[in-house]
Amino acid sequence: MDYQRLVKELRVKLILSQQELADLLDVSFASINRWETGKHEPTIKVKRKIVELCKENNVELEEK
Repeated sequence: MDYQRLVKELRVKLILSQQELADLLDVSFASINRWETGKHEPTIKVKRKIVELCKENNVELEEK
């Protein structure tokens, strides 16, 4: 799964700043920034939270 695309798409769709999404996922701003730039991937625990947020907000998990 492309978390770089997914995190950014989720954040944009929910109209959140990187800091707001970080607060929602209980991670640091730097983590969100690293994921969006592709430098790191979220941990398994956070990936589960991202998937749940995507499902709740109708964000597609897989690329078309």
